[in-house]
Amino acid sequence: MTAPQRAILVVSHTGRRDSIDAAVSVIDELAAGGATPVLRRDEWEDIAAACVLPSNTAILGEQIDAADLELVIVLGGDGTILRAAELVRGFSAPLLGVNLGHVGFLAESERDDLGEAVRRAIDGDYLVEERMTLSVRVKQGNDVVYETWALNEATVEKASRERMLEVVIEVDGRPLSAFGCDGVVVSTPTGSTAYNFSAGGPIVWPTVEAITLVPLSAHALFARPLVVGPESSLAVEVIPRNQGSGVLWADGRRAHELPPGARVVYRRSSVPVRLARLHQGPFTDRLVHKFHLPVEGWRGPNGRD
Repeated sequence: MTAPQRAILVVSHTGRRDSIDAAVSVIDELAAGGATPVLRRDEWEDIAAACVLPSNTAILGEQIDAADLELVIVLGGDGTILRAAELVRGFSAPLLGVNLGHVGFLAESERDDLGEAVRRAIDGDYLVEERMTLSVRVKQGNDVVYETWALNEATVEKASRERMLEVVIEVDGRPLSAFGCDGVVVSTPTGSTAYNFSAGGPIVWPTVEAITLVPLSAHALFARPLVVGPESSLAVEVIPRNQGSGVLWADGRRAHELPPGARVVYRRSSVPVRLARLHQGPFTDRLVHKFHLPVEGWRGPNGRD
């Protein structure tokens, strides 16, 4: 395939009309700015059915490879950004998220700033930061039967509503605690504001490289959230007691059944996800803005603390 000049992939939720409208606006601006808009085949078909696309619009995997992309503009919430990350992880193109959803914690801009975000994308006016991901392996005995990865989290959950999941938690090759639960959430700092947060886990600043583990509805005296260093390994073993089985979910998108006796091993992956950043404000401000946290009464430091 011959790579078009300045190829920029646009990923959107084409099941929603407002998302299609936003995608059309971005595609037109990219073409007018001298870039080549790129779409996945299924999204190209959905958007082409609603409007006339610029003649230089390319299709990913047909006219251009992921390795030739300069940038990915993602229109939607965190779920759409996680889907886009699957397409380009391991390649150089960073993700620039524009939130069309609710919280949209991974997004860099909001819907009202769409035009400015596209202009800065065309100008190359952004910085790139790398976010650590998890390498996840499922073992049955000595055999690795499944491998995947996660940007946010990889959870082990019970397969049946009426049956508790019995697990053993392991840190760096040593057993820590066994208990019955609804599941276990293992997350990155990026995912600490997602399922980990909802489950009562700690928020971890993106500059802190760590892996967190949070039990879900555990029946145990010691089943507290854990935070380990990036070089540590975690494992969750499904105890064969009562023949209870589980399910592994990676970023809520990729699932794998865990029979009794299965062992899920988590380590830091060597392949990060790259995010394009337009704003370099403190992470504290992002938390306040996204979660609408109350900060009334704050007077700030008088001089240097």
